[in-house]
Order: sequence, then structure tokens, then C-alpha cells
Amino acid sequence: MHILYEDKALVLCEKPEGVLSEEGGMPGLLREALGTEEIYCVHRLDRETGGLMVYARTKKAAAAISKAIEEGRMQKEYLAVAEGETPTEGILRDLLFRDAAKNKSYVVKRMRKGVREAELSYERLAFREGLSLLRVKLKTGRSHQIRVQFSSRGFPLVGDRKYGSRYRDADLALWSTRLSLPHPGNGEALCRELTPPKSCPWTMFADLL
Repeated sequence: MHILYEDKALVLCEKPEGVLSEEGGMPGLLREALGTEEIYCVHRLDRETGGLMVYARTKKAAAAISKAIEEGRMQKEYLAVAEGETPTEGILRDLLFRDAAKNKSYVVKRMRKGVREAELSYERLAFREGLSLLRVKLKTGRSHQIRVQFSSRGFPLVGDRKYGSRYRDADLALWSTRLSLPHPGNGEALCRELTPPKSCPWTMFADLL
């Protein structure tokens, strides 16, 4: 268990790819690593996505972090590798519908029941061998948001077979690289960064990471 920061209120840690962020995954691993019963999941990452997450260690801290998330005071940044040459930067705004039975999200044209607004901004850090390295900032946190928004524009993420990647043997190239939030106890800014694993396609951009 890679823990970047911990105190009595919270823990910032790395969620490995393939591990659930909710019960049945990271909370149990953290309870074992920290020798505690109190671990509260306050946000989520897809099972396939790895990187930084924050967990609360008390109910009071969980409430404070959840409020910060609702008010947009927790900032999340991701690194992604997309197929094709994306524009150098942009803001993506869509309406997303999530099909819970298929565990898949879709871009739709009209607001209706089950549809939610989604927005992110990004910049392209490099384009090499037909792939774009992207830094993505989320304004909203919808299910599979980054994956479906780029795929719907013809730029599926490497290894994302659910959303059209032609790289069948690669892991999903999406990584939670930076988290910043006000500490639930004293309000001071808490920020940590974490680089992606040394595996393909990240190794193609190793000099930038």
C-alpha cells in the first residue's frame, strides 16, 4: 500500500489499477494497512483507473471532504493517453447518460431523466507515434466521463476497450495524478502528485512525466 500522506483525519494514497475504490477494495486494504476500522470512501475512481485518492478516517472528516467536493474545492487532475492527434487544448461539454445495466456512459443530445451535464478541460502535452499525452482537469465527476468524452470525439483512451480502443492488450491509460483539497481539520491546502507506472504507453512519454 503506497501512502503519500496520512493523519488522524484522512489518508492520501495510490489506488492500483484493477482495484475497486469502494468497499470490497481500497477501504479494506487501508484498514489492514493502518490498523483502523474507520475508513470512509468520499469519491471514486473506475476500477481500471489507478492513481491518487483521498479517504476520510472519521465521519466528521468525511462530511467536510464531501462538502468540499460538492463546492468544487477539491481539484482533481488526470493524465491520459489518447489515440490520434487531439487539439492542443480544449474544453469538452456534454450531456451524459449512464446505462447502469451495461456499466457504460453515452453522450446524448437532449436532457432527460438520468442525463447529467459533464465538463472538463485539457491540454495536450505531447504527440508521439500517433498518441496524445493529455493533462485533464475535471469540473464535474461523472461515471467514465473522461473516457466517453474523448472517445465520442474519435480519441479513445489507449487500452479502453469499452469505448473503442484498438489497443487490445494495453491497460487503460488514465491516471489520477494530482489531488488538492482543503484539510478537513484546519482548512489548509493539502496537495500531492503521483506519476503513472513505468509501463506502456506511459514510457513513451517518460521524459515529460
